[in-house]
Amino acid sequence: MKKETVSMITTIDNPFDPFEDFASWFVYDSQKGYNTCGLLSLYASTSDSYSDPENQMIVDYAIDEIINNDVLGIYKKITKEIEIDDEEGTGGS
Repeated sequence: MKKETVSMITTIDNPFDPFEDFASWFVYDSQKGYNTCGLLSLYASTSDSYSDPENQMIVDYAIDEIINNDVLGIYKKITKEIEIDDEEGTGGS
């Protein structure tokens, strides 16, 4: 097992951790009209044909772009270190 840092985007007022309670985070985000997942999908062109690390890199870049263009200052990037199987994404079995 090795550790990898993954990123997510949230708003500064959302009290829920999208890593721990995505459903509550999503409901709050939707009720406030942020549509953060939709916004992220506009910036991040992920694909099933890319590896997980490639998709995560695309998402990280998209999050940074959203924050750089956030004139209202409502978005923030959060990270979490997770353990992944050493064989994951390498084509091994």
